[in-house]
Amino acid sequence: MNSTNYQQCTRCLMDTTDPDIRFNGQGECNHCTEFIQTRALYNYQGAKSDAELAAWVGRMKKDGQGKEYDCVVGLSGGIDSSYAAHLCRKMGLRVLGVHMDNGWNSEEAVMNIKNIAKKLNVDYESYVLDWEEFKDLQLAFLKASVPEADTPTDIAILAALHKVASKYKIKYIISGGNFATEGILPKTWHYNAKDLTYFNHIQKKFGTVKLRKFPTFGFQKEMYYKFIRRIKMVYILNYVPFVKDEAMELLRQELDWKYYGGKHYESKYTGFIQSYYLFEKFGIDYRRATFSSQICTGEITREEALKQLESKPYNDEKVQEEKIYIAKKLGISIEEFEEIMKLPGHYYRHYPNDEKKLSFIYDAYRKIFKKEKLGSF
Repeated sequence: MNSTNYQQCTRCLMDTTDPDIRFNGQGECNHCTEFIQTRALYNYQGAKSDAELAAWVGRMKKDGQGKEYDCVVGLSGGIDSSYAAHLCRKMGLRVLGVHMDNGWNSEEAVMNIKNIAKKLNVDYESYVLDWEEFKDLQLAFLKASVPEADTPTDIAILAALHKVASKYKIKYIISGGNFATEGILPKTWHYNAKDLTYFNHIQKKFGTVKLRKFPTFGFQKEMYYKFIRRIKMVYILNYVPFVKDEAMELLRQELDWKYYGGKHYESKYTGFIQSYYLFEKFGIDYRRATFSSQICTGEITREEALKQLESKPYNDEKVQEEKIYIAKKLGISIEEFEEIMKLPGHYYRHYPNDEKKLSFIYDAYRKIFKKEKLGSF
């Protein structure tokens, strides 16, 4: 990014670290404008949201009759998924927790999952990935030098949740995703994990292992699970007044939940990618997107967010230790890891992808099913 052309939104905190960002005459960006005009309509709206959520809970209980569970909840040990599990049990849903284990769990996350299962009386299954294949995939995405270096994890989570739901004939998957903290996220920062043309090209070009066990999840599988198996993704946190700090305090008090030290650090690898890797290689501070969403919802002020951005998104004292740990776990030397970090950055558009086709399909779906807020697209 050319620093002489740098610009930051006057309303939120998004900036030209997103090369596709656009500004209007008042200096307000397309991200917060879209959020306020469109996406904010899907946030919590009092009695209306309460009634909609109650109706969906009723449907889940009805469809769960004669089965062991009403819904699947993905458990990472993080704030969002833990709070989603708490809400489901509070509403009387019979929950099957599913944890996709990719080998990077923090100790706090492991303990949080165990406490959730025990204190909420939730059965849970762990979907364990083949480490050799997964390690090779992660290295391939690092060598591709793209922002979405954690795409293999994103795909595996979706695949694991849908496989388990299908196995038990469960029609609903509860996601901790939400607009309140994740409504703004540029495509250049995190491209569509379900683009298998992009995914397969990177693995073929930079990987060394043939994938035999890794669970992929592309457009065709999504169609199968959605229209044949009739499985829906339910973004339950969009239907409640979700405030992260308040949710964290409730989890601490009721479930002995423990914080893991940073956004997405329930996974040591994901936390490192979103804090150090993105910031140092691309100048991307992931907190900008979260804070911008929260500014738009009124959870924090722009001034408060700017103050927090004065510090780096990672801990200088711990980052070298993290790099050594990650390099060793990936089976490369710290020198090799540093060389990968120095590779020039690329974006998804530098590699073969199905962006146009997938955008057309998903846009068409949204128009057809525009009233269905809980869909998986």
